[in-house]
Amino acid sequence: MTTESGTAQPEERAADGGVRGVFADRILTVPNVLSVLRLLGVPLFLWLLLIERADGWAFALLVLSGVTDFLDGKLARLLEQSSRLGALLDPFVDRLYLVTTLAAFVIRGLIPWWVAVILVGRDLVLTATLSVYKRRDLPPPEVIYLGKAATFALMSALPWLLAGQMDWAAAGFGRAFGGALLIWGTAVYVWTGVLYTAKAIAVARAIPAVGHRTA
Repeated sequence: MTTESGTAQPEERAADGGVRGVFADRILTVPNVLSVLRLLGVPLFLWLLLIERADGWAFALLVLSGVTDFLDGKLARLLEQSSRLGALLDPFVDRLYLVTTLAAFVIRGLIPWWVAVILVGRDLVLTATLSVYKRRDLPPPEVIYLGKAATFALMSALPWLLAGQMDWAAAGFGRAFGGALLIWGTAVYVWTGVLYTAKAIAVARAIPAVGHRTA
């Protein structure tokens, strides 16, 4: 099972033959090392993009972050190195990269400020809806894979938009293609946010909170 950001959810067989999610206490794993390296890359990316204006290096680092994000989820499953730390660290780094990259792009004038507000606002709303499931002892909602596609489109759009600022032959294509991915990804990202929110509202109406249940 994976989260929308692609984080592996480790599983093991229960005594009754079912499957239940478990997380190992391991800290030093290959996926966790990759996540820490991505975390360290955040301030470096901001320095390259905003201080040095080294767009080529910033572009390379952004692409490298995307590749390692893809690899850590795959390696967690292939190497059986899923962990509690990884389950928390990977989505945290994903969101941190998205928020800081959006903020940096707004500062550089690469994307409109309202696009960043919409994308960050959507995540804040969905974070708030998780309390609905927690108060009812329910797991988070099933992943909407269209949301994963939207996240992929957005994370692909940002490097292309940055590539459009570089002095090379495909700069025009980068701006156009990155802009198209940004529009499509934003629209679908918001739509899946509406679907998640509607699902949380339906759960809140249909199932009472644990503290309000009667015997």
